[in-house]
Amino acid sequence: MNQHRAISEETVAGRLASFAATAAPPPAAVAVSRRLLLDICGLAFAARHEPYTSAALASAAGTGPCTAIGHARGLNLYDAALVNGTAAHGEDYDDTFEGGPVHAGVVVVPAALALAQHRGLDGTAVMRAIAIGAELMSRLSLVAPQAIHKAGFHPTAVIGAMAAAASAGAAIGLDRVRLAHALGIAGSLASGIIEYLADGSWTKRLHPGAAAQAGLRAALLAEGGFVGPATVFEGDHGFFRAFAPSKTANFAPLLDGLGADWIMPTIAFKPYACGTMTQPFIDCAIALARQGVRAEEIVSLTCKAGEGTVHRLWEPLAAKQAVPNGYAGKFSTPFCMAVGFLDGAAGLVQFTDAQTRREDVRALAAKISYEIDPADEYPRNFTGHLRATLTDGSVREIRQPHMRGGAREPLSDAELVAKFNANVAFGGGDAAAAAALHAAIDAIAGGGKVALGESA
Repeated sequence: MNQHRAISEETVAGRLASFAATAAPPPAAVAVSRRLLLDICGLAFAARHEPYTSAALASAAGTGPCTAIGHARGLNLYDAALVNGTAAHGEDYDDTFEGGPVHAGVVVVPAALALAQHRGLDGTAVMRAIAIGAELMSRLSLVAPQAIHKAGFHPTAVIGAMAAAASAGAAIGLDRVRLAHALGIAGSLASGIIEYLADGSWTKRLHPGAAAQAGLRAALLAEGGFVGPATVFEGDHGFFRAFAPSKTANFAPLLDGLGADWIMPTIAFKPYACGTMTQPFIDCAIALARQGVRAEEIVSLTCKAGEGTVHRLWEPLAAKQAVPNGYAGKFSTPFCMAVGFLDGAAGLVQFTDAQTRREDVRALAAKISYEIDPADEYPRNFTGHLRATLTDGSVREIRQPHMRGGAREPLSDAELVAKFNANVAFGGGDAAAAAALHAAIDAIAGGGKVALGESA
């Protein structure tokens, strides 16, 4: 018989497993879990006819009891998680934990929904699983901030697999030992590189669905008795050595106060359909336009930016000023600012491929550059800034001190519902479809049956 290290309470996986097995989410965590469920379901519906969703759906192997949101075809556990996670993240309009940054809802919501339909679990199990998964994903993102990106990996993808494993294991009632094994297994299933930044290709969209799928597989393997490494997080060949080698892992933000002080209630909900760190800069651009400044009056826009954002959102600058497609535009601060300034909005319609070919957008984006601000608070806080030099020689300066939609200025319930309704409409659903999906979400959040309905 093969020998393996016992799962100790002293290992990081053991500590996280104890939390997942026993956690009772407080009211604030329950409230944010409900918001995550609403936002993610609306986003999945919005992208139901997009080509990347169709491709994910075409890859499904067979049928089953699980819902692909907005589709009549039932899928198996793994395929439903993959399709819904890919669709919901497809337009980069989903939630963000600012300290990471990571997108927790788009991983744990699809995993929890698929598992509930596969096992016949009720909404109570789903909501607890969402809260636990989002809490662990948020905390894990603080262990080695920025180092996962620096190593070329997508934090949502790799951390997401671990969070989904804990979330799924909690939902099906795994004990502490099997939950810890699920985490150990998930460490070998985690993946996701950020080379999509080079050309706006689709792999980032896939990452949350793949992470949800990996976490589910890890939890069910552990349930069946499969064994994972006890020191998956802190070991010499462990998770953070592999995915964040440039920093020594600091497990204090992960473990201190775990179960007592919940941080996932600070998760931000995006007002704009693009990369999180671009959003305060869009606010600055829209504010400049509202001052009556016209695009032709602008000589240059120089922005102060955090160094940790530059390699993803600003460089190479010439390429970010002339993006090849709408998806690449979501990760270009110059494009996001230009379209925000000109349209006064940065919703789903601002990031089509046609928008990137607009002469006015390209002309303005070419005037936008950056300088690194050593005092920038990233990743603890996402801020925006611009200094506009105008043709008359005057200078306008605008700052946005935080991300709208985040803990410092959260979206209201009405704003989040309006976003949900707009997303359903974008996906071709009418008011009745939006109402039906919203009612199904309310039933799940209230502890009832997990039935999201089908709408072809």
